[in-house]
Amino acid sequence: MPSLDISELNIVISVLGAFILAYGFFSVKIKQVWYLGEALPAVFVGVCLGPIAAKFLSAGRWGSAEEGQQEAITLGLCRIVIGAQLVIAGFQLPAQYQMYNWKEMAICLLPVMTIMWLCTTLCILATIPNLSLLAALVIGSCVTCTDPILSQAVAKGPFADKFVPRALREIISSEAGANDGFGFPFLLLATYLIRHAELEGVKFKNGVSAAVEGATEGAAHLLKRNEDGIGRLGGGVSKAMEQWIVEGWLYIIVLSVVIGVILGYGSMYVIKFALKKKWIDTESFMLWPMALGLFTIGICGVLGTDDLLACFVAGNALNWNGMYLEESEKRHDEVNSCFDVILNFGGFMYIGTIIPWSEFHQPDTTGITIGRLMMLGVLILIFRRIPAIFMTYKIMPRCVKDWKEALFMGYFGPIGIGAVFYVEHTRHLFPTPGEAMTEEEDAMTRAMIPVVYWLVLFSIIVHGLSIPALDAFYRYRKIAPIFEEEPAEVRVLSTFEPLPNNAYANPKRNSVLMHNRFSRPISTGPNAPGLTRWNSHDSQDTLNLGKDDDVYAQKLEYIRRYGGKFEEQHRV
Repeated sequence: MPSLDISELNIVISVLGAFILAYGFFSVKIKQVWYLGEALPAVFVGVCLGPIAAKFLSAGRWGSAEEGQQEAITLGLCRIVIGAQLVIAGFQLPAQYQMYNWKEMAICLLPVMTIMWLCTTLCILATIPNLSLLAALVIGSCVTCTDPILSQAVAKGPFADKFVPRALREIISSEAGANDGFGFPFLLLATYLIRHAELEGVKFKNGVSAAVEGATEGAAHLLKRNEDGIGRLGGGVSKAMEQWIVEGWLYIIVLSVVIGVILGYGSMYVIKFALKKKWIDTESFMLWPMALGLFTIGICGVLGTDDLLACFVAGNALNWNGMYLEESEKRHDEVNSCFDVILNFGGFMYIGTIIPWSEFHQPDTTGITIGRLMMLGVLILIFRRIPAIFMTYKIMPRCVKDWKEALFMGYFGPIGIGAVFYVEHTRHLFPTPGEAMTEEEDAMTRAMIPVVYWLVLFSIIVHGLSIPALDAFYRYRKIAPIFEEEPAEVRVLSTFEPLPNNAYANPKRNSVLMHNRFSRPISTGPNAPGLTRWNSHDSQDTLNLGKDDDVYAQKLEYIRRYGGKFEEQHRV
């Protein structure tokens, strides 16, 4: 007999499907008119349907409904959502972008991130009580990285199409993709300094200190939490630095880059060969970045390396010769954009359901209050990123031309799913709250979850509403959108397709001219070799460039550096 099956799986997929349908009905208004994107509405729905409000969605009831499973679910979901999108973000950058912009990327990943980490730590120390400097460094490392998903709204969204220069959009997108995986050295440095601190200077909790004082040879063994090697292990700063260099840099970072290069570069040659042989169909070609991301996440998970960094490197290497992006544009790739959207919906809705509201006000335990968290959010917004960009923007003038662009880049450094990933990963590096042997670790493990989740919520709301506010300001000041002499031309596939922002229809050619388009392959200008001119029957095959190889390479370099204005720069 038929019966109702009100299982968690049916509820989750029904809610997600209903939300996508409702959002899709107003999607043009939400994205191109109100500039709200996917994150803020998805988080709002997750909060409304989560265990705090409607009690309709609760990750604690999923699967086996065992206690403590939510942390593992969250970490796994974050890995998939971020890793898959980082591959997409990587191949949508211009070919060989990292090679031609290595100086700007080095600045963003080393001095800028270091300053951001230290400034964030000082903000946490100033507002959150009972934390040591090392504990604040650990929590600060979780929110140092700019979120690669939320940053795409600034780099690739409808507002950016109108007002943000392409060079600035590219560096924001590239930095957000790289630094999300590059946050591990900061987290591991603070972790190893705590873990290997000299035992003589450590303040242990009541009961533990007496045991340590009465132990000699067995003291180190007493302080080991378990065979996983968490807790106080001793060894001093030298041992911490040794672990940081060997495990943090050589194994986690360098090996992740090597894995990303091998998988991405290998994919580039495999796809090129398959295209020439015509072995790969459109569906498989479009699904390649997603499959590459999942494979990279799995391999890095097995080896214990940085899967986020490896995914971004693999995406860059996949399009190193510019062929994948060009071919996907010719095939009117919307598949990867759809993956972007559905991952955003699911990821941010899930974040909305697990926000620890009860931990945001605990004056009697952690000392955290709503007032302190509000002050922390404001301080982070002002001092976490803006000072770092203002200190360094003059040494990367190709990407950030003046103080206004520096302010824009500094302000829009959102905190999102990447921070959730780092704080959930940090759980596995320290004892659970209440079980640590030192007050320092105990205070840190109790405070890091409410602090990081609050900053994620604060950033999603503030940065999500900042773009509509900035658009209203631009309209009030009557600031004109960016206009190009050689806009990208895209064929219209449907008469019902809405016109993108900062684009103009060309009825004679049944096409749309898009100004300041972010993802633009090599052959997009009217004088580019091998350009497929819509409604034309004499186009060349760009995979067989022949005698135009040198011109193609020159155009590749100038499009990368100057946003496609090859003829003007070439004359100069």
